[in-house]
Amino acid sequence: MRILSGIQPSGVVHIGNYFGMMRPAIELQAEGEALYFIADYHALTSLRDPAALRENSRRVALDFLACGLDPKQATLFLQSDVPQVTELAWILSTVAPMGLLERATSYKDKVARGLPASVGLFSYPVLMAADILIYDSDAVPVGRDQKQHVEITRDLAIKINETYGEILKLPEPRIHAQTETVPGLDGQKMSKSYGNTIDIFATDKEMRKRVMSIVTDSTPVEAPKDPDASSIAQLYSLVSTAEETAALRAAFAQGGMGYGDFKKQLFERLWEFFSPMRARREEILAQPDYIDAVLKEGAERANTVANKVMARVRSAVGL
Repeated sequence: MRILSGIQPSGVVHIGNYFGMMRPAIELQAEGEALYFIADYHALTSLRDPAALRENSRRVALDFLACGLDPKQATLFLQSDVPQVTELAWILSTVAPMGLLERATSYKDKVARGLPASVGLFSYPVLMAADILIYDSDAVPVGRDQKQHVEITRDLAIKINETYGEILKLPEPRIHAQTETVPGLDGQKMSKSYGNTIDIFATDKEMRKRVMSIVTDSTPVEAPKDPDASSIAQLYSLVSTAEETAALRAAFAQGGMGYGDFKKQLFERLWEFFSPMRARREEILAQPDYIDAVLKEGAERANTVANKVMARVRSAVGL
């Protein structure tokens, strides 16, 4: 089984990135041939600072490795190091129905948040489809809010196959339990776009400050509180055992503790949970050439696969 996933180099990695994409990807690396790319082409739709893009890409690679990605088991590479993906995206775009892309919810959401309505943003799902199809991917781990991207990928592959013969493999979405939406400081989905993130490699002071700023209601200290309506309880459950989570939920329901106390408990659990990853990150930083070597080897592996698929596609379409 070949597994494919990607992450945008949009800045500092936060808890939503980790539980939404990174941890599921790391868990899957032992199940098959895993390819994970840093989506620097995609980042161009919103990031126009070349120095920041390069820095962010390296930082994502560093953080991914620190969080447990094993380059001996999985292939990590830059999307732009496999330029064939843009050729496949163009070929897919020649059969992509406008209506299919107009129904893409991610485009509407991003425009509503103020991103310019560029052609690149509109055709984002086509490039994402090329990312998946160029590696003959079998499984794509995604959250439920991203399932539509895999559905669009399947639709485009079917269009190509109906036109030119069975040349592209149809991938399947892999919905992982931990790819559900991670709440941010304001209760919305944790996202840099909303400025509501908790960075996993923040300093003690920075992480504590972010956690203590989580928005809560005005329920008095002595009154019972609803854990299902609290970002604190939801975040706590991600980094705690079932028994610890049950105890916190019981304390919410019982009353007698304020949100400030619960936030302190959340901070302690978060700091402890990411402690081994902080240590691993420091080890990697002490090896200056390690990240470049991993990305170079990953690009070579990815190109080997992509070249075979593109040879098949070019022959089929008459190029």
